[in-house]
Amino acid sequence: MTSIRSALHIALSLSVIAGLPTVAAAETSPKLEVLQHWKLGGAGGWDYLTLDSAAHRLYISRGTRVDVMDIDSGKVVGSIPDTQGVHGIALAKGLNRGYTSNGRANSVTVFDLDTLRITREVPVPGKNPDAILFEPSSKRVFTFNGASKDATVLDAASLAIIGTIPLPDKPEFAADDGHGQIFVNIESDPGQLVAIDAKTLIAKSPWTLAGCNSPTGLAIDTARHRLFSVCDGKVMAITDSISGKQVGLVPIGEHPDAAVYDAKRATVLSSNGEGTLSIIRQASADRYAVAAVLMTQRGARTMALDPRTGRIYLATVDFGAAPPASAENPHPRPAPIADSFVVLVAGER
Repeated sequence: MTSIRSALHIALSLSVIAGLPTVAAAETSPKLEVLQHWKLGGAGGWDYLTLDSAAHRLYISRGTRVDVMDIDSGKVVGSIPDTQGVHGIALAKGLNRGYTSNGRANSVTVFDLDTLRITREVPVPGKNPDAILFEPSSKRVFTFNGASKDATVLDAASLAIIGTIPLPDKPEFAADDGHGQIFVNIESDPGQLVAIDAKTLIAKSPWTLAGCNSPTGLAIDTARHRLFSVCDGKVMAITDSISGKQVGLVPIGEHPDAAVYDAKRATVLSSNGEGTLSIIRQASADRYAVAAVLMTQRGARTMALDPRTGRIYLATVDFGAAPPASAENPHPRPAPIADSFVVLVAGER
């Protein structure tokens, strides 16, 4: 696990190389701390978290269901069942609908945002739908399918399959600019970014993410046209979303899986499986530096941001000791402890 001191030392070194300021950025960054540990327990793993700030709800994928938590009380207020291998949750507030990507079922489950009742399950031609996104200008739902290395496009209202978009390799997180452009990380070495026109379904030639392998989490600053990809090797790659030019690389923690951009507080956050949250200060469109590293909990790799409050929600479990190494499994991972699932809430006091 990277210590705060060593992470900041790396940040200083890389900032000097890239010409990025560090001290000035750190002075105005929010002072985040872990405020709550809400133990939800229950069986099932987890993946994406999606937050509905207006409704004060957090949607949590749990393997075969989606749990819905009230972010004021920390209590589960409902569940969306039978979402086999669920990865992501997308919300279409204007249609009062939510959509889940069900990786094992190769389907999308559609549910009512008020009642959480399932209205339909739609098979998709892609294999292992992972990330899912509702694009507001085209009113289309996009699933990014890991096993078939493509994207499936559905009409958000009729749920008709509109088309399939081939991708150069396994897609990961996706983000949109609200005006018809979608961006998706491609989990290759080196990593790639693909821009997709939501109306024509045309994908531009991939942009190479130099210095970034296997990118996962992706966040976007729509005002400054910047994309933030978190990658293996403890690095975040920053890309101009118009030209595809790389703006810079910033150090983060190990094993990242999600990234969010907080426009109100001018920060980019990376949740890292080592048990840290990297807080990157944005001084301008092209100037970034590590402001702080918050200790969270091992395995807390996915997160959601409430832009209204600036609070960050992360999920993980407790882990037991790793089993002894063997010829079949020379690097065994610690086993999750049953019924220990927890949501962490980080923010300012």
